[in-house]
Amino acid sequence: MNPPNYDLSGRGAIITGANQGLGRAIAEQYVRAGASVLLTARDQRLLEEVRDALQPLARARQKVLIERGDVSDRASCDAVVAKAKRELPDLSILVNNAGVYGPKGAIEDVDWEEWVRAIEINLFGTVYMCRAVIPILKARKYGKIVNLSGGGATAPLPRISAYAASKAAVVRMTDTLAEELKDWHIDVNSIAPGALNTRLLDEVIQAGPDKVGKAFYERSLKQQSEGGAPLEKGAALAVFLGAKESDGITGRLISAVWDDWQNLPAQREKIARSDVYTLRRIVPKDRGME
Repeated sequence: MNPPNYDLSGRGAIITGANQGLGRAIAEQYVRAGASVLLTARDQRLLEEVRDALQPLARARQKVLIERGDVSDRASCDAVVAKAKRELPDLSILVNNAGVYGPKGAIEDVDWEEWVRAIEINLFGTVYMCRAVIPILKARKYGKIVNLSGGGATAPLPRISAYAASKAAVVRMTDTLAEELKDWHIDVNSIAPGALNTRLLDEVIQAGPDKVGKAFYERSLKQQSEGGAPLEKGAALAVFLGAKESDGITGRLISAVWDDWQNLPAQREKIARSDVYTLRRIVPKDRGME
């Protein structure tokens, strides 16, 4: 599935966690759409494989760069952004895709250091990268930040609590930054990519029902057998949110699978005046209760 008519030519993008799974699919879609990219992840060998696979897709003057990095480390984030600023003079997009499930099991049983580590990667890593890139986007008075959320942000996810808590926090951070940055025409949005068959699903199945719960384990097995949501849908939405067609759509959590996001530009002003595609508290009157 190629992004429909979205042209990212003349735009530079940093994509984190770009060495496999959804991150790699996003990187491919960005290159096909004409963007120059700097891909970062912790595994140098996989990064090199992705670069070598995507380089033939690049057009003249289009760059496919890599930089090994760890988003949970501030110095590493700074180094990645510094290279992007140096090598991609048209840097205007950040895609925060890097993430982990973290430990699986009851909160009182899981390893505390692993729980904290998941927060550092999923939440702190997203914030670090935003902090490093925002001054560049402010100087341009334009930019796009795309954060990857997930099912843990919109519903309880027992026994995978670090992931759930971090992803909910990413969504609130997203709409908060959207308000902070709107005067600079910087759009900040979150993507719910759907239930993906990636290494995270493999981790759940390997952990087993005792750690992740019988219902979630059985749902994961069913997802594995049925193929899950296509990676290309989440990647296509990431392209849309990096393109000029999405200008002014900001502070939203958008589902790649369930939302009619290709038609959002036609309702841009209506969306801006509403709280659709956001996380909000449900009060009794919303459910017909006194």
